[in-house]
Amino acid sequence: MEISTRKINGHDIVELSGRFDAYEVPKLTAWFDSNANAKYVIINMKGVGFIDSSGLAALVKGLKRSRGNGGELYMCNLQQAVRIIFELTRLDKAFTIFDDEAAALNAVPA
Repeated sequence: MEISTRKINGHDIVELSGRFDAYEVPKLTAWFDSNANAKYVIINMKGVGFIDSSGLAALVKGLKRSRGNGGELYMCNLQQAVRIIFELTRLDKAFTIFDDEAAALNAVPA
């Protein structure tokens, strides 16, 4: 899995691509650890075609950290296979999921 990051209007965008499984979780965990004070984070999953339970757990941990900082973790661009996993695990109710990155950015409070 590849991780690329950037900031837009001071908000963190984390773009993931590839398989998001137990072998790849440490990459995202390291990003969350090095950005422990991140308030609003957008996870762009446009390149992720597979996610397992450890990937979901890493995202939940990031969500808790963002909310603990008074912010939110938004998801966008979920491929159909990944979206189904979120629906089956009911995590689509825990995360705010957007169709695209622009919509997620618009949801971030000014």
